[in-house]
Amino acid sequence: MSLQVKAREPLKAVEKTETVRRGRSLAVRRTRAGYVMSAPALLFLGATMLFPLAYNFWTSVHDVAIGDLLTGDWQFSGADNYDSVASEGAFWHAVRVSLVFTAGSLFFQFTIGFALALLFVKTFPLAGLFRSLMLVAWLLPPIVSGTLFRWMLDADAGAYNELLRLVGLDSLAHNWLTDPSTALPGVIAANIWVGVPFNMLLLLVGLQSIDPTLYEAAEIDGAGPWQRLRHITVPMMKPVAAAVLLLGLIYTFKVFDLVFVLTGGGPVDSTRVLPLYVYEIAFKLFQLGRGAAAGTLLLVIPLIVAIVYVRRLRKEGAT
Repeated sequence: MSLQVKAREPLKAVEKTETVRRGRSLAVRRTRAGYVMSAPALLFLGATMLFPLAYNFWTSVHDVAIGDLLTGDWQFSGADNYDSVASEGAFWHAVRVSLVFTAGSLFFQFTIGFALALLFVKTFPLAGLFRSLMLVAWLLPPIVSGTLFRWMLDADAGAYNELLRLVGLDSLAHNWLTDPSTALPGVIAANIWVGVPFNMLLLLVGLQSIDPTLYEAAEIDGAGPWQRLRHITVPMMKPVAAAVLLLGLIYTFKVFDLVFVLTGGGPVDSTRVLPLYVYEIAFKLFQLGRGAAAGTLLLVIPLIVAIVYVRRLRKEGAT
């Protein structure tokens, strides 16, 4: 009996070694298959994101004029373009305008979008139709939205001025987009109109994912609408709200076409946001190296916010 047990021990060791070897081989094959299956996505990201970013950075550290594109005679300038851009008052003015434009747009887009999401999460007649109509502003190209608001804010035939005259406020009627004190609020209003449907849709999905039994239990315990909103809806919506605000910031900080159509950055640079500043340096002055440096700096704020958001997500996932 003891001889049989001793004879089986080497056999078990061989079987164990074979099992480990098969497990490692399977893991290697799975890893290789993962690389092969993700290769198209990695190639796409490399061609459409990494290469343009790398090329833009390469251009930003060279002194490049429009004629140098054909000759390829680029002179390495190190950080000179960044120093030149950062020392220019127009750059910091564009940064301030962009921050005001982004903050104003995000605040009202999110607030109005959340209020509309709370409305449309309820069931009432024609809710689907009204919700579909809300999407029109988001579906229109920014060029069309800009042209529409340019007409609405016009001094002579604008709808807003006509409305003010109808209610007896003739003294407030003027050309909103040519007055430096009202041009930026006018541009922000147009961008709010464009962004509200996007915020509403994402927040509505978040509201619909909240378990309705939580509201039923709170109602049984005597919680009113305000208490249910404060203690259930708001805490449950925090991850969705953070994602919506992050996406809104990234989109709003790089808005170019809407501002370009409405004011072109004027009057007196009062609506000259950072993307317009980059455009003018690169494609009006044809200082491509400085334009690339300004474009790289344009990415800094959204990139910082995105990194903070991703780290927060990782912390929440780890807890």
